[in-house]
Amino acid sequence: MQNQDILRYERQIILPFIGEEGQKKLGEAKVLVVGCGGLGCHLANYLVRAGIGKVRIVDKDRVSLQDLQRQILYDEEDVKSLFFKAKIASEKLKKVNSTVRVEAFVLEVKPENIEELLKDIDLVLDGTDNIKTRLLINEACIKYNIPWVHGAVQGAVGMSMTIIPGKTACYRCLVEENPQEPEKPIPILNTIPATVASIQVTEAFKIITKSPGVNRDLVYIDLWESIFRKIKIKRRKDCPVCEKKIFNFI
Repeated sequence: MQNQDILRYERQIILPFIGEEGQKKLGEAKVLVVGCGGLGCHLANYLVRAGIGKVRIVDKDRVSLQDLQRQILYDEEDVKSLFFKAKIASEKLKKVNSTVRVEAFVLEVKPENIEELLKDIDLVLDGTDNIKTRLLINEACIKYNIPWVHGAVQGAVGMSMTIIPGKTACYRCLVEENPQEPEKPIPILNTIPATVASIQVTEAFKIITKSPGVNRDLVYIDLWESIFRKIKIKRRKDCPVCEKKIFNFI
């Protein structure tokens, strides 16, 4: 590790559960962030500042005025520019840390492209806002044995769940195949995405550094009521995805 890297990441390196070896592993990791909205902005920001080797950002949307309330990588000039979120985020993050390879893909994640997006990826972080895409991510990650960390927010409530293929329950153990999507626009307190994303990225660090402390429960948070809970999610014996390997979305 070069002296410049040691200086940049000093506050992480002196953490006993990361150290120089852990920082080296972070620098070699390749992470896919699906969605660059309220959650995704924080996810990508934390990853790049922590020195993850490659961060691949995928989002199909442009920046709008109502995004600025919670999506920290954008500003009013970005709204006027009509540029795409993924491109704007990648350019700004490259200025934050030029040693990280930041890739931007302007597209909707679909069965036709998810395998290509997962190519050479070590870990996936969920910054999406719809269940159908999460079901697709779940199936692809189970199929290709890639860990991923689910995150969701609504109102002042959020949740996160770490999914390790073959070891933990998967997202399909948690939800039905055709659940009802929430109506849009979804109310969101602007502090909840940062809270959930912090948990997701911390879990990512644990997975990358091979920490034994990876959380296997669903973390539930109600920020307004100051409620934090861990809920055990058992692996369903009849789960069509992680048990039977039936993939209906890819």
